Amino acid sequence: MKRILLVLLLAGTLLVMSFSAAQTPDANQEQKLLALIKEVQTQQAQLAQNQTKIEEKLAEVAETVRSARIYSKRGK
Repeated sequence: MKRILLVLLLAGTLLVMSFSAAQTPDANQEQKLLALIKEVQTQQAQLAQNQTKIEEKLAEVAETVRSARIYSKRGK
C-alpha cells in the first residue's frame, strides 16, 4: 500500500514538473520568436512598399494605353 502511494506521489510530481517545464519557454526561444516577429513585420512593410510601386506603375501603363487609344482613333 505504501509503495503504491509512493509511486503515485512520485508519478504525480514528475507529471507536474513536466507540465511546468513545458509551459515556461526559455529566454532563448522567446528571443528567437521576437526576432521572427520583427522579421515578418519588416517583410510586410516591404511588401506594402512593393505593392504601392506596382500600383503606381500599373496606373502609368493604364494612362499610356488610354493615350495610345485616343491617338490611334484620331489617326483613322
